[in-house]
Amino acid sequence: MALNLEAKKAVVEQVNAVASNAVSVGVAEYRGLNVEQMTNLRNSAIDADISLRVVKNTLAKRALAETKCECILPVLSGQVILGFSQEDPGAVARVFRDFIKENEALVVKGLGVSGEFVDADQLKRIADLPTKDQAIIIF
Repeated sequence: MALNLEAKKAVVEQVNAVASNAVSVGVAEYRGLNVEQMTNLRNSAIDADISLRVVKNTLAKRALAETKCECILPVLSGQVILGFSQEDPGAVARVFRDFIKENEALVVKGLGVSGEFVDADQLKRIADLPTKDQAIIIF
């Protein structure tokens, strides 16, 4: 069902609010995943305090403009899901990496960490970043 103009504006505002406070963002193509797999991905994201959104690319481009997340705009194409982390820079990468181990249909297209674009081939490096609690313990 097509969204009317007011609904589109609301989606853009919601995604912009999440993106404005995000320390990292991930983009993955979810083509080929069934409902059960998507539910598992969403549950993993909830457990990791990640916000996942499926948004039309044109609306996502408007919402991410002028935020630290705009670095991912070049990879927004196809059926993509956006993951936002508000505190842990490696959280989105960890959720995607762990999910891909059992569901190869999810294809990470890129990550944005603190406003810098990171290619999908660097997923493991970003996923291996320590969490906030781990970093505190180290020091």
